[in-house]
Amino acid sequence: MKKIEAIIKPFKLDEVKDALHEIGLQGITVTEAKGFGRQRGHTELYRGAEYVVDFLPKVKIEIVLEDRLVERAIEAIIQAARTGRIGDGKIFVSNVEDVIRIRTGERGPDAI
Repeated sequence: MKKIEAIIKPFKLDEVKDALHEIGLQGITVTEAKGFGRQRGHTELYRGAEYVVDFLPKVKIEIVLEDRLVERAIEAIIQAARTGRIGDGKIFVSNVEDVIRIRTGERGPDAI
């Protein structure tokens, strides 16, 4: 099993969610996040004063899935989240040793 964490632009969330649903993934966790990468934030003007916005709004999506679905999920996220501009985000993939469904006690892929 793998865990995919994707940091994307907030306005792309619905497109990514729909793309993941189309390949058969049902459960995702979404967290509002703030951060920056190479873009290093930007400056804005407010009431005549210029200030730096260091942390930009992002959305973090987390998915735990079986190994056989990982590449399809990654491709779906890339296609749905890409704008071609800086700040499109990142995808992180890591191993998951075990999953336990609290309600039933199911373990492994059955608990996903």
